[in-house]
Amino acid sequence: MSTEVHEGQILAGKFRIERVLGRGGMGIVVAATHLQLDERVALKFLLPEALINPEAVERFAREARAAVKIKSEHVARVSDVGTLESGSPYMVMEYLHGEDLAGWVRRNGAMPMADAIEFLLQACEAIAEAHALGIVHRDLKPANLFVTRRVDGSPCIKVLDFGISKVTVPGVAPEFGMTKTSTVMGSPLYMSPEQMSSSRDVDLRTDIWALGVILYESLTGRVPFEAETMPQLCGMILQDPPRPIRELRPDLPQGLQHAVLRCLEKNRERRFNNVAELAYALAPFGQPAAQRSAERISRVLGAVGISSAPGAAVAASSRPGSGTNTNFGASTEAKKSRAPLVVALCALGALLGGAVLFLTHKTPALESVPEHPSVTPVAAAPAPSAPASPPAIEPQLPAPSATAAPTASAPSPAPSAVTPKTKAKAKAVTTTPKPVAAQPAAPAIDPLDGRR
Repeated sequence: MSTEVHEGQILAGKFRIERVLGRGGMGIVVAATHLQLDERVALKFLLPEALINPEAVERFAREARAAVKIKSEHVARVSDVGTLESGSPYMVMEYLHGEDLAGWVRRNGAMPMADAIEFLLQACEAIAEAHALGIVHRDLKPANLFVTRRVDGSPCIKVLDFGISKVTVPGVAPEFGMTKTSTVMGSPLYMSPEQMSSSRDVDLRTDIWALGVILYESLTGRVPFEAETMPQLCGMILQDPPRPIRELRPDLPQGLQHAVLRCLEKNRERRFNNVAELAYALAPFGQPAAQRSAERISRVLGAVGISSAPGAAVAASSRPGSGTNTNFGASTEAKKSRAPLVVALCALGALLGGAVLFLTHKTPALESVPEHPSVTPVAAAPAPSAPASPPAIEPQLPAPSATAAPTASAPSPAPSAVTPKTKAKAKAVTTTPKPVAAQPAAPAIDPLDGRR
């Protein structure tokens, strides 16, 4: 049976082929016009030689069922299915203008940070809805993210090809006949370590890994694991840390780098638990609408009981300067805040300082007052502002204002320095026996110590 299709050919009695959009080993996608609706559509159908493979036929039907259930604007809509005259099944999808993300990155190179995050968050919105339905994509890669335009001209990501998706809804029969434990399905550059070991034994966190690889490539123009042979690539993904992003994009915030590396943890238990946590971690580095996108994703998952922890996601990955400093894909816990310790130390220092000042101020008031005749040499110190300082420290110099009366300069500062408390203190001090003044250690006491 011929596998050739050509322009103007009529398929299923209502689709006129315009051109071939893509061809793979199992199927082909063409641009066509629906003759009754006069609407351009994309027509995808299996090649005749693929019909002998029951798994290929079942996967094709699965893709149609998965895509039609997801209502997000970020998934290519499927409007119809059928069978061609050749017996090949087909599906009718919306026709998209644009190019896939792989071609976009290849043509433009590394993307600006905000744009790369915006594209990935749009993909996360589609994947969140798929995960809410129990569907794991398992083949996320730039070639399956299509960049098109909305009516207003803004870019819109469409997730394609749910052909090897896995349904994890309770009650649905396991896919033992579809995917054997030893079968490896997907694109190796974007496959998680557990998917390389067994495509059947994966959960939604395998899509988290793939989204991390896609974001890494969008930001740097390179994939995190590069090898010359397939065995070498598999070994690197299973054992080696990814190349540090800072070597390729040192301008990126450290928090964003850690968020990407957390997606690439070898142990899936250490990755983000779901795409909502990933979205919350990326939102601080995206455009203003990024936070709203993360909230939508969280609501979609929350509606089916999948909880997300935005606080934990931000604390672990989004805060600049947090996370691991190693090259390995595992990002460690964020550094704990030292603010409580600093506050406690400051409070203790203030308490000790207050005690020292209290003792220091009290000692000159009781011991140096009788020796206040020595204030005169101190007043002659080179600092001309010394006589004016007593009014500023009223509580500490009760005695000088009382005992300095014999000097000519004492009366002027005394009125401003004397308060009810200082009067009481001065009265008490003046009654102190003068013989204390004869102590030989008196000249060594500086009356200004209390002021300092």
